Amino acid sequence: MALEPKPRDFPRIRSAVKLYRVSSIITGVMLLLLCLEVVLKYVPAFGVELELGGPQGFLALVPAGTVTAVNLSTGILIAHGWFYVLYLFADFQLWSRMRWPFWKFVLIALGGIVPLLSFFLEVRIAREVKTYLAGREAELSASAPVEVTH
Repeated sequence: MALEPKPRDFPRIRSAVKLYRVSSIITGVMLLLLCLEVVLKYVPAFGVELELGGPQGFLALVPAGTVTAVNLSTGILIAHGWFYVLYLFADFQLWSRMRWPFWKFVLIALGGIVPLLSFFLEVRIAREVKTYLAGREAELSASAPVEVTH
């Protein structure tokens, strides 16, 4: 029989779901920006990078390798990496508190490296956890002894 979360952990699970939802959306958006940046930089038809505050203006696409100011392409790469770390932390928190099998941790972790997957998983996982918690709380309240006082 699989272990189930303890009722005292329900508030922590709710906060873990909130962190997971926020981090999955941010990581998903950053991953899409990263994919766009890779296409713009490495597809020969484009071959450009995003530059902030350079001689071309406030925000400009410049030929790859010619960035003289802030390289936003590298910034997107670094930001996605750090948000992915946050995403993995949120994934681990939720996974361990829900006492899920390891394959589920791996599946959720893939959401940060497979474009668009984090958006689908965010909805599915959040719904699954909320449904589970509501069902368990209803079960526990129905089976709780009623105390009568005179």
